[in-house]
Amino acid sequence: MTELPARRLLLVHAHPDDESITTGATMAKYVAEGAHVTLVTCTLGEEGEVIPAELAHLAADREDSLGAQRIGELAAAMKELGVTDHRFLGGTGRYRDSGMMGVEQNHRPGAFWSADPDEAAAHLVEVIREVRPQVLVTYDPDGGYGHPDHIQAHRVAMRAADLAAEEAFRADLGEPHTIDKIYWNRAPRSVVEERFRWMGGALGHSPFRTPAAVADVPGVTDDERITTEIDGRPYKAAKAAAMAAHATQITVSGPLFVLSNDLAQPIFDVEYYELVRGEASTEGPVGPSKEGVARESDLFAGLERVTDAAEVTAL
Repeated sequence: MTELPARRLLLVHAHPDDESITTGATMAKYVAEGAHVTLVTCTLGEEGEVIPAELAHLAADREDSLGAQRIGELAAAMKELGVTDHRFLGGTGRYRDSGMMGVEQNHRPGAFWSADPDEAAAHLVEVIREVRPQVLVTYDPDGGYGHPDHIQAHRVAMRAADLAAEEAFRADLGEPHTIDKIYWNRAPRSVVEERFRWMGGALGHSPFRTPAAVADVPGVTDDERITTEIDGRPYKAAKAAAMAAHATQITVSGPLFVLSNDLAQPIFDVEYYELVRGEASTEGPVGPSKEGVARESDLFAGLERVTDAAEVTAL
């Protein structure tokens, strides 16, 4: 028997750094509030481009040792967010970064994009049945912006959520568990457009000069699809520090950051989600959407509240 906090959140991301960019404030918030936050990262991000010139030798087309570097960066980022339970799907290095859509790396041995979804999902089922989360966060079916590993992470997460609840599936992986609520991380178009307008003035006080486009933000969607917004403003500094820890991939300056393309984006301290499984609840504080419809302000809204630690069997 292992004691875990009553609220348990599982996030499934494709590469180290995705979690900090899109859900970092959410993760820091729930850790600070006493929830058990588990991060599963599907690859080591071996195909990522390297920003610092002094680390360029790590790249896949040179030493091909970027994965090891990004393991350390992820650990440092999780320390900034307070997350102590972070794992790689199937173990460290089980699945390799597939590169961008359409490149030959999509089909190399071990590429996540080429993995059998049910086989990959079984690794996640084991985590689900151990941690027994009430809430799962992952990407939308397009993976936020069409990257093959993001699309595969979505497929694997959704499939694992189904399989974990089936009594007939792999009893050796633990007792069945049903996840109450599943969210896709999103970004409402009106908010992103407003932040980009603001960023136009902020660039004058920044080392960055060229703005990204709204379409470069993962998960941008119509406002009416947003069901939930998490106020991460108290954790903005932690999110920025976690992003900066991914130093091979991200450069942070004040409220802005760039990836290897040198196109500036704002750091979002309010993070948005679409509830796709489970029932929405606006109990407690809520924020109205653009259409005046109340949104959830808590991923656990509507679920039974338990203030003391609950005993959960770790299988």
